[in-house]
Amino acid sequence: MVSSPHEASHRIFQERPNLLAPVFRILGVPLPEKASVEVLTPDATEIRPLERRVDSVLRVTPPECDGFLLAIEAQGRRDTDKPTSWTYYLAHLQAKYDSPVLLLVVCQDKATADWAAGPFTVTVNGWTALSTHPLVLGPDNVPVITDPDEAARDLTLATFCAMTHARGRNIDGILEALARALGSADRDSARYYTELLEIGLGESPARATWKDLMMIGSYFPGRGTMIEKAFLEGEAKGKAEGKAQSIVHLLLRRNIAVSPETRQTIMECQYLDQLDFWFDRALDVTRAEDLFAAE
Repeated sequence: MVSSPHEASHRIFQERPNLLAPVFRILGVPLPEKASVEVLTPDATEIRPLERRVDSVLRVTPPECDGFLLAIEAQGRRDTDKPTSWTYYLAHLQAKYDSPVLLLVVCQDKATADWAAGPFTVTVNGWTALSTHPLVLGPDNVPVITDPDEAARDLTLATFCAMTHARGRNIDGILEALARALGSADRDSARYYTELLEIGLGESPARATWKDLMMIGSYFPGRGTMIEKAFLEGEAKGKAEGKAQSIVHLLLRRNIAVSPETRQTIMECQYLDQLDFWFDRALDVTRAEDLFAAE
């Protein structure tokens, strides 16, 4: 698992490459559909003892055209040494892999994002020898997602949104929307995004808010928090749907016709005790409608 806010900001691209599609739309850079993504070594060290390491390097390969490399850097503050390193990374990776390279810089504050956009040039007497133009993600262009339904449609983007806007004025609404979305997600996804975001928020005040929201399930059960309630409601809904489907399936296996109205009544029921009662009746009734007859 990732171990620092810096690493969380770029590792999410390695572990959830589906984030690239919405990110490239945000940046206005076309990304072919169904492109495969491969994680490459971030080591850019040569024989010399000076170590140079990119945060993350991905190889993006569209189905029917040449691919490119994407070097990803998480930048927490302005650093005058970085432009030189970034130019080196791009030249080294292009020479090493014989492939064009893009640099993506991820920032959590506007001032750093504005600086990171460059361009950074090497000039002599007005002549430009090198020019580096990073792609930048920051609070200005990463969307603010405060709608739980929108967050549920893309948990990866919603989590990245929360990390990017960790110190923004909308962070409470962002975290609440993501918490509700994770309440109906599968357990593995809920665990992954919960832990990733807790690390990605660093020591910001938002981290304490997130930990309060995330007191669920195997973490801190029984606290009655919003996310715990949402998680349990989603779990109960899933059980009810499964039981309802079993009732319909049983009736059909017994060659008993099930009208659309009867199917709808069964499938819309959210009470497990009622569904258990109907299941027992489904073993003996001769008409589906008899499930609902008074005892």
